[in-house]
Amino acid sequence: MNSSYPSNLTLEQWELLSGLIPAAKKGGRKRSVDIEAVVNAILYILCAGCAW
Repeated sequence: MNSSYPSNLTLEQWELLSGLIPAAKKGGRKRSVDIEAVVNAILYILCAGCAW
């Protein structure tokens, strides 16, 4: 599921943005999704203008 879309962040862009995303809280369940994939999905929706 690593399709590349024009809206996806480049590696350099992700490195700049990743420092702004808080780490997972301790004691809870580990994250089951890749946060970079979530950000790319949000950007895809914003750029493509998909209907909700």
